[in-house]
Amino acid sequence: MDINLVLGFFDGIHIAHKELIQSAVKSGKTILITFKESPAIYFKKPYKYIYPREYSLNKIKDLGVNEILEFDFSQIASMPAEDYIKFIVEKFSPKAIYTGFNHTFGANKSGSPELLKQMEKKYNYQYHCIPPIEDNSEIVSSTLIKTLIQTGNIERANRLLGTNFFIENIVEEGAKIGRTIGFPTANINYPANIIDMPFGVYSIKYKNHYGMMNWGMRPTVNNTLKPIAEAHIIDFNENLYGEKVRFEIIKKIRDEKKFENLDELKIQIDKDIKKCLE
Repeated sequence: MDINLVLGFFDGIHIAHKELIQSAVKSGKTILITFKESPAIYFKKPYKYIYPREYSLNKIKDLGVNEILEFDFSQIASMPAEDYIKFIVEKFSPKAIYTGFNHTFGANKSGSPELLKQMEKKYNYQYHCIPPIEDNSEIVSSTLIKTLIQTGNIERANRLLGTNFFIENIVEEGAKIGRTIGFPTANINYPANIIDMPFGVYSIKYKNHYGMMNWGMRPTVNNTLKPIAEAHIIDFNENLYGEKVRFEIIKKIRDEKKFENLDELKIQIDKDIKKCLE
């Protein structure tokens, strides 16, 4: 059977990734080759993901890919670029190979779309390079989306992802101060390997419920030495302690702020909730 190969790491599966993957899928059976973890980790560089890796892989499957193969990057990191082409051609005998316009591979990132095009006839495949997609005159990429998340521009990040950015973790017991002012919260630690948002108040969604979340140091109560994400879910009364929850982040409402007392905080929370429901 003729096989299309798609090559890339694919962190987040944004709209440009979808264009690439769907181009291959509509042409026949498709195998996507990626890595178990970011190549940056092999080079001892810090790396944080947009989505948990399993979630990204599930998004790829939802696009109709027949099979996903995760290579161990360390096993091919020093392979010359043409040797890598030869390796995947001998292993899969692809009818076609698809990559994005900026795909690199092989030792010292010496492989490029130009090399894949150059080797078409030698290795008997068709090469398809998907051109960049732009948004507001910027090329859509995982790097751009991470920058948007890091600067609090969640709405644009979500639009480029095609799905909402989220954080998930186990709900922990807190000081229950929110409960005393009428706003019980579910508290989670921010996932260590997920790209950071700036401290602030966010509009969120949990399942079919909307809510608000403060992510930061809780300066008004000042009883924590580490940042925490505190979510108040509107019209929701279930006990979530010990459960793994996923909070979809809709937009940033405001920066984190210290209030003089809990009464001031309560007034502000009322305003924040109204904004979250707009």
